[in-house]
Amino acid sequence: MTTPPWNRRLLRSNNEWLLLERLRLEGPASRAQLARDSGLSKPTVSSALAALERAGLVREAGTHTTGRGRVAVLYEPDPHAGHVLGIDIGRGRLRTALADLSGRIVSRTEVRNRGRGATSVADAAVACAEQTLAEAELTPADIVHAAVGTPGVLDRHTGRVRYAVNLPGWGRPGLVERMRARLGTPLSVHNDANLAALGEYTAGAGVDSRLFVYVLIGTGLGMGVVADGELFLGAHGAAGEIGFLPLDGVPESGSAPRRGMLEDAVSADAVVRAARTLGMTGPLTAKRVFDAARAGDRAALAAVRQEGERLALAVASVTAVLDPDLVVLGGGVGRGADLLLTTVSETLHRLTPLRPRVEASTTGDDAVLLGALATALRVARPLVFDRRTAVAQGGGTRQGHKQKDPR
Repeated sequence: MTTPPWNRRLLRSNNEWLLLERLRLEGPASRAQLARDSGLSKPTVSSALAALERAGLVREAGTHTTGRGRVAVLYEPDPHAGHVLGIDIGRGRLRTALADLSGRIVSRTEVRNRGRGATSVADAAVACAEQTLAEAELTPADIVHAAVGTPGVLDRHTGRVRYAVNLPGWGRPGLVERMRARLGTPLSVHNDANLAALGEYTAGAGVDSRLFVYVLIGTGLGMGVVADGELFLGAHGAAGEIGFLPLDGVPESGSAPRRGMLEDAVSADAVVRAARTLGMTGPLTAKRVFDAARAGDRAALAAVRQEGERLALAVASVTAVLDPDLVVLGGGVGRGADLLLTTVSETLHRLTPLRPRVEASTTGDDAVLLGALATALRVARPLVFDRRTAVAQGGGTRQGHKQKDPR
C-alpha cells in the first residue's frame, strides 16, 4: 500500500521541523551531523534543508573541515524570519524589547510610567513599543507575536485583567483590545510574576531547576512557578497570587475579601512603613531604606530584618505546598537580596524542616521582559514555520504543531 499524499506531506513537514529545532537548540550543523543526530537518511536531510532554505527558515553559517579534509557546509536557523515583542507594564516603569527568532534582542526602550489612568497607561505602553519598533526600523507587520506582562490575571472569558490593584482601573473592559488594535499585532497578556519566573528560568538563576519559584517583591507581591520548564498557572490562571495569603485570623463575617493580607506586610510600601515606625524620617522609598541599612542605620536594618522574616513566612508556606528545589527573590525589593538572604534563611530554619535554596535573581529588572520575549517566541516559532512552509509548498497550514490560545 502506498503512503497517502497528505501523510507524505506531513512526514516531510515534521522532518523539517525536527531539523529546524535541532539547529536552534544545538547550534549550526552540517548535513552529515544532522543525519547522525536525527536518525534520518542523508537524502532526507538534504531535501528538508533545501525546503527550509527556500522558505527562508535556515541559512548557510559557514563551513567546517572534516577529518578527511572534506569541506562541509554548516546550516543555522535564519533569525530574521520573524520578530517578537515583549512589553513589561509596571506602576513605575514601562519596558519594551524586540527580539529576532533566535531570541537576540535587537532594540529596547524603557520609560517612566506617567499614565494617570488605565487608558493612558495602555496608550503609553503602546507608544513605548512603537518607539522600540522605530529604532529597529521595523513595522507592526514584522511582529509575529507580542506578549505583555502586567500585574493581575487576565480573565479569558471577559478579556479583563483582575486583581491588578496597583494599577487603578486596569480591570476596565476593552483595555486589552485597545492595546491590540493600536499596536496592530497579535498580542497576549500574562501575569508579570509568571513571566518573571519564566525569564529567570530561561536566562537566570532558575536554569535547569526542576521546580522553581520566583517571588516578585515590589509595589505588590506575586509569585511564579515553573515546573519542568512549564509555567504552572492553576485552574483560573491565579496560581501564585500569594498576596492574598492571610497573616493571622479570619476576616469578620460579611467583610469583602481583599488583596493584601500578606502583600501589606511584604512589599516596598511595607518596608517604608516599618522604617517610619522604627524612627526613620524624611522622604523614604524602599531603595533608600535598603541603602541606609547598607550604611549601618539601625532603624533601616531593623526594617529590612522584619521584611526578611515576613518573607521567610511566605517562602515557608509556599514550600510546604510545592516543595521547590529553588526559590528566587526578585523585583524592586528583591534587589536588596544581599541584605535579605541571611534573615530569610535563618528564619526558615526556625519555621520549617523544608528548606529549599533561596537565591537572588540574576536577571534583575529584565526578568518580566525576558519572560515576555520567551513567551512570544514559543508562540511565534511554530507560526512562522507553518506560514513559510505553507507558502513554499503552495498549500495550506500544517497540522502537526497546533498552538494553544496564548491569551
